[in-house]
Amino acid sequence: MLGAVGAGSVGFPRPFPYGTCSRTMSPHRIALLFNANKIYDRQIIAGIGQYLKSTRVEWDLFMEEDFRSRTLGIHQWRGDGIIADFDDPVVAETLAGIPIPVVAVGGSYADSSQYPPVTPYVATDNVKLVRLAYDHLIEQGLQRFAFYGLPPTPGNRWAQERESAFLRMIEADRLEGLIYRGSQTSAGGWGRAQEDMAAWVKSLPKPIGIIAVTDARARQLLQACVVADVPVPEQIAVAGIDNDPLAQLLSRIPLTSVTQGAEEMGRTAAQVLHQMLHGGAAAGTRILVPPAGINIQASSLHRPMKSPHVMRGCHYIRQYACLGIKTEQVADYVGVSRTLLEEHFKRELRRTVHQTILEHKLEMARSMLKETSRPLADVAVLSGFTSLQYMYAVFRREFNCTPRQFVENALVSTTGSPVDPVAVPDDYRCSRDDEGIMVALPS
Repeated sequence: MLGAVGAGSVGFPRPFPYGTCSRTMSPHRIALLFNANKIYDRQIIAGIGQYLKSTRVEWDLFMEEDFRSRTLGIHQWRGDGIIADFDDPVVAETLAGIPIPVVAVGGSYADSSQYPPVTPYVATDNVKLVRLAYDHLIEQGLQRFAFYGLPPTPGNRWAQERESAFLRMIEADRLEGLIYRGSQTSAGGWGRAQEDMAAWVKSLPKPIGIIAVTDARARQLLQACVVADVPVPEQIAVAGIDNDPLAQLLSRIPLTSVTQGAEEMGRTAAQVLHQMLHGGAAAGTRILVPPAGINIQASSLHRPMKSPHVMRGCHYIRQYACLGIKTEQVADYVGVSRTLLEEHFKRELRRTVHQTILEHKLEMARSMLKETSRPLADVAVLSGFTSLQYMYAVFRREFNCTPRQFVENALVSTTGSPVDPVAVPDDYRCSRDDEGIMVALPS
């Protein structure tokens, strides 16, 4: 039976919980067949490493120098075990019947016959991944939903499973679910693919929530919304899967994303193989690992707005606030006078355009300040403040604390350990900010 089981239990005894035998004999030679250009694979590998460190198990690990998965010559490899990505059908076919212990890692399947018949299998729970994103979009008050997937290929059956899970959820709720698969990413066809996606985005009934099969696809979708001039998340709310830092870094709008339990999958796969190497019976074992959570960001926080001017203005601010835009630029984008735009913002949001820009800058700054290794001066520049001193002044005014205190409080709340970031003088003087508003700046 397939069930959610953590790395601490896989259904049979653990004879060597701390790897004591590995001290008196040569380490087992283990091959890891993964493509570490994907965050999912990297996190699985990280989970394997965590298991080895936590249990003091010693393995001699083999991976290709460029961290790619290659099966050429694997039957001649003189090793003791393999952990492999079975989402790749070539890997699954090549390792079928190999006379050493193999643990498969991959996507889960609604049809149990899709799993390898004997090989133990550790799976990400595709249904729960989609369910977490779907439930979140429902909580935003949305009633229309779509799914941005991938064209079917033998190597992305996991994507088809997620799409099917979405359709089952929509059907159970008696709603209409729209599917868009687009095309595979290629440099030559990207221009046409983006045009087609922008046309699809424009054609959608709105407001609508869209689940993207991966963060890479979610980032493409956000770009298409920018091209199509469709406000996110006011008209289209987007949630991805993977919680990939690189996708976040390359997206103008912070992306909501479901975090897979990939590290737990790696730890569990390593434990299963460890047991097999010491005589444990694991044939037919199926372990389903749920998602680790959801990282909620601006892309999915749908808020209905009455004024189209406010909707377009917020869409522009969300993309460009950190580039130092001013109220006049927002009004030019919306196509109305500054006075009229201010009236609409005050009526609907109870704040000015400048205050909305500043709020977005502060949101970005607070997010970056949680990364305590990032220099405070870099945070100020990247979040759109003209200087570190100005950012300090705004934090004082808005939160009654400095960025330094914010970092300390954030670290204490998560680890219990304070940090000592860059000090800034606390002597203040009066000056005007980039829109002429008086603030107190450090001397």
